[in-house]
Amino acid sequence: MDGDNTGTIPTNLRLLLVIEEIARAGVPVTPTDVNARLGLPKPTIHRLFATLEEEGFLQRDMDGRTYSPGPRLRTMAGGILSSLRIRTARQAILKRLSREIGETCNIALPDRDAMTYLERVETEWPLRIQLPIGTRVPFYCTASGKMYLSSLARTHLEKYLAATDLRARTANTLTDPEALIDEIRLVRDSGYALDREEFMQDMIALAVPVLDINGRLMATLSFHAPTQRFDIDRALGYLHQMREAAVDLSSLVSGE
Repeated sequence: MDGDNTGTIPTNLRLLLVIEEIARAGVPVTPTDVNARLGLPKPTIHRLFATLEEEGFLQRDMDGRTYSPGPRLRTMAGGILSSLRIRTARQAILKRLSREIGETCNIALPDRDAMTYLERVETEWPLRIQLPIGTRVPFYCTASGKMYLSSLARTHLEKYLAATDLRARTANTLTDPEALIDEIRLVRDSGYALDREEFMQDMIALAVPVLDINGRLMATLSFHAPTQRFDIDRALGYLHQMREAAVDLSSLVSGE
């Protein structure tokens, strides 16, 4: 929306337009950033941000200046993704992929400090890893989490690493911030992320991004498997199928 049109913005639309601009940005923003597109009076934009923060739709980031989606807005986004029509189609895509790979497939959403499993289709193998819907897993030591971290600007990635307890979950967990930055750079360049027994011993995982209509990460698609059945080379052999399924999942939300 151009600033020239802001005089015609009805009062009851302003909060929605602020939320829309925050979703469009895809990164933490300041009221000034948002107002560059809306052109509202300065006191008005700050009042709208204060209201959204107070009601839980926004939350202030660690720097004290920028804002990200709050718990109510994230819950709302998850509810939209979980609508019956979309969920039925999403399950069909996951079931097809799980049959092809023979392992459990997952969709996860980034939350403030962890990935949350939104959907999964279990493998039929009796030996399986139990990570049910709603499970929260760390960014720094999981395939889906590292995939999300690769979508962050360098400054935001560094802030996350500085504020996070990078404790070792296994002997393979990367706990050195510089090593993680190098790993995230590789993920960004390759377009996929691996978990090499970093979150759980004897478990590997592969993740790819599910993109929104603007080409930004909105979720991750991953599968994980015990090392008794899979190694990294075999996992990468399914990268093409993973990427095709991620495109299909993206189209459910974009309406293409």
